[in-house]
Amino acid sequence: MQFALSPAGMEMQKCGMNPIIITLLIGALGGVMAALCGVGGGVVMVPAFVMLLKMGQKTAVATSLAAIVLTATFTTAKNHVNGFIDWRTAILAGAAGALVGWFAADWLKALSDTTLKRFFATAIIVFGVQMWIQSFQK
Repeated sequence: MQFALSPAGMEMQKCGMNPIIITLLIGALGGVMAALCGVGGGVVMVPAFVMLLKMGQKTAVATSLAAIVLTATFTTAKNHVNGFIDWRTAILAGAAGALVGWFAADWLKALSDTTLKRFFATAIIVFGVQMWIQSFQK
């Protein structure tokens, strides 16, 4: 298998940055966030792919989803060994997410990058603020 550089990756090489190293670092940070917070693809990889690898929003979302499959598989295996998974909830939420995600993936095709960025940023802010406030409650 050959790793082909995207035009953005070639541009990064001209600037002295190695896109493969940057991609590995993005993946590693995604792994840490997945292990500690249950997120990684959307929260870390999508913005990093857009900002650092100069991907379009749609490509970044789709690439992140593909990359997170391995991260989620290995992190889930370890969390199972550690006894942290509520399998009933995981299966129900996973089934619902897979079903709705199948159809919602067409929205990715239909929506503009600007709309997707705004939706993503709004979701991160709303959920982030809610979690931050709840962290002060007993």
